[in-house]
Amino acid sequence: MAGGSTLQLPPLKRKRSRIAKAPSSSEEGVGGGVSPRQQLLSRAAEMRKNPTEPERRLWMALRDSRFRGWKFRRQAIIAHRIADFFCPAKGLIIELDGDTHDRAADLGQDADLEHRTGFRTMRFTNADVMQNLDGVLAALKEALDQRPDRWGRGGGHHPPAPSSEEEGE
Repeated sequence: MAGGSTLQLPPLKRKRSRIAKAPSSSEEGVGGGVSPRQQLLSRAAEMRKNPTEPERRLWMALRDSRFRGWKFRRQAIIAHRIADFFCPAKGLIIELDGDTHDRAADLGQDADLEHRTGFRTMRFTNADVMQNLDGVLAALKEALDQRPDRWGRGGGHHPPAPSSEEEGE
């Protein structure tokens, strides 16, 4: 400003300030505000939207009960992990492994999961699916044939529906 004068600003009006409270563990901030289950559900949904090429190819063979009539789910949450594919009627998990998997650690986790849930895990490499899909499907057929039906209904592919109280009256 010319002549050494300064610009005068009006005094600031002060509002009562509130003291911000710390977020609780269920709010954004501490703990992220998202439960581990919700994180798994979100991650599984993202993985279903963006499958790897081997996952996409195997899913085309398994989806809509195309594979011998067995129902499969993809990116299913089982005991705090996301399984690539799962056949609930047979308790069979299918995992496709890329180059970064630690086979020894994965097999240990698979054994622990089978001990806790009774679910068996079969592992194939991405290369197996890309280069020998028929061989992968033959191995799956054999595994499904060997596994007992979880719901005790010979050939049943779905859990029994709960019966109503009125049934049989």
